[in-house]
Amino acid sequence: MVDVITGTGARTSTRSDVVRWLAFSLLCAGGSLGLSWLAPVVPLPSLVRGVGGLFAILILPLASLLVPVLLLRRVPRKKRKVAWQLIVPVIAGVALGIFGAEAGGATALEDRGVAVDAVVVSADYSSTNHCELRTVDGRDISPSLPESDGCRDSTSRGDELRVRYDPEGVASPDDGRTGSNGGLLAALFGAAVVMGTWGGVRQSRWDRAYGDA
Repeated sequence: MVDVITGTGARTSTRSDVVRWLAFSLLCAGGSLGLSWLAPVVPLPSLVRGVGGLFAILILPLASLLVPVLLLRRVPRKKRKVAWQLIVPVIAGVALGIFGAEAGGATALEDRGVAVDAVVVSADYSSTNHCELRTVDGRDISPSLPESDGCRDSTSRGDELRVRYDPEGVASPDDGRTGSNGGLLAALFGAAVVMGTWGGVRQSRWDRAYGDA
């Protein structure tokens, strides 16, 4: 009878762990993606964008790792360990923050972007290419045009380009041929949630087993 009760209690605890860590993983991964995507779409003020980007790329991914470890209350601090699965939501969360911002920028350009003929004022090839642009009638375009959206090695000062730019100055301009990152974002989100839930459940099991020993 005791074994039956113990088994039922273990199954209930496992289900509770899955629900809890699933909700937490959804919060972290969804927060990274949502905050980074929302910033250029709204658009948010620069200070708010900065804080949101910090949460999206750093704080929430780290929380997906640190919170399951810090909740090992029964395990002595020096004996605590980390489930390998929890490394995945950290990496995936950072990527969601980066690529989510790019997806949000593309959405912003679709909604409010203006297509113009622009002149390259200067080009920087030091790391990744960035081209400073100005419309043919003399208006500066901000931010600069990145390499992935049309600032190629062959682009030089004085060249004319057809670009879409954001009048709000938040989303980076592009050449109108930006591809969709929907599949990549879905894969990263799924990996972060699944592995984060799995890792959190393992951490909870270790904590419970140590307390019952």
